[in-house]
Amino acid sequence: MKILYHHRTRASDGQNVHIEELVSALRRLGHEVIVVGPAVAGANTPDTESYYSRLKKHLPGAIYEILELAYALIVYRRLKRAYLLHRPDCIYERYNLFQPAGIWLKRKYKIPLILEVNSPLVHERNEYGGLALKGLAKATENMAWRGADYVLPVTNVLADHIRAAGVPDSRIKVIPNGINTERFSNPLDSDKAKERLGLRDKLVLGFTGHIRSWHGLDQVIPLLAEKGKKFNLHFLVVGDGPARAELEALAKINRVSERITISGIIPREEIANHIAAFDVALQPAVTPYASPLKLFEYMALGRAIVAPATPNIREILTNGQDALLFDPNSPNDFRTAIEKICDNKELRHHLETAARETLYARELTWDNNARRVEKLFLGLLDTATVQSS
Repeated sequence: MKILYHHRTRASDGQNVHIEELVSALRRLGHEVIVVGPAVAGANTPDTESYYSRLKKHLPGAIYEILELAYALIVYRRLKRAYLLHRPDCIYERYNLFQPAGIWLKRKYKIPLILEVNSPLVHERNEYGGLALKGLAKATENMAWRGADYVLPVTNVLADHIRAAGVPDSRIKVIPNGINTERFSNPLDSDKAKERLGLRDKLVLGFTGHIRSWHGLDQVIPLLAEKGKKFNLHFLVVGDGPARAELEALAKINRVSERITISGIIPREEIANHIAAFDVALQPAVTPYASPLKLFEYMALGRAIVAPATPNIREILTNGQDALLFDPNSPNDFRTAIEKICDNKELRHHLETAARETLYARELTWDNNARRVEKLFLGLLDTATVQSS
């Protein structure tokens, strides 16, 4: 097939990983994928993100949101140009707010469209960033969700938002995030990974990702202070972010600075070798409808996972079977779970093996996700052929 892949993402974080990995997996299946979207932000790309942030800050909310919707006209022209040049069989679109351009193209050229949804953006922006034109935002979201042939939320929790918008279950297919097994197939063994990072003989608690205050990483610091010597603990944070300084300051106050390492941003190809140094992989908090990429990386590398027992996490992991899940509403349960897993080597080894087995038994890989997308598209194209004959 020829697949027109449309997105509006400039971020170089997990969003870009999702895009790159799924596109690559579809290409490995033999499909031609034409990508239409902005360049990923980086050293050699204009800093348009900060430009839009300044624009949003200084314009009235309603005006900015009208401009967002108006920009869909420019996006539509780009999509139309790509369609006329390549004549794709179908469209795969990554949902974005105030962007109905893919639906417009589908209606114009009667082409099948699958819409990937990673978050309920009207709900999210209204709750965290504010929306001035809530009715317009919801109308464009409903248009996109209801107009797609299939909607692919990353969790069943997110699927509930889509059902509430009037999309029937028959057109909703939950496809969680996944892992590229090749990237994680040959990491350093645990001892070598630790030695490389100066953590030989340590019991390593690990976290990967952008460091934000809501992650709750600060809860690990008192544990280092009180139980650090008993378990020979070290906390390895692979990433960077706005809460880094706060975390380092807390470690200094608790006199455990020597028990925490924050790597800063590292190349993607180095992630596996850092996670390989973890004995216990932490997912301390999670957005209620998200499918965290780090979770699948932990599973692929066979780490013992501590994560919250939220519905979206329980779609993937089972407490005591392939992870230790804690009650996110209990102030001390996260720490209690860490202590329990640190104090029980047999439990750690059981969870390490079971986490990896779950990943492969559930086929939580980008290649399998691409096969699911392929199957949906082929079904749509077969139906369209029958209807036109």
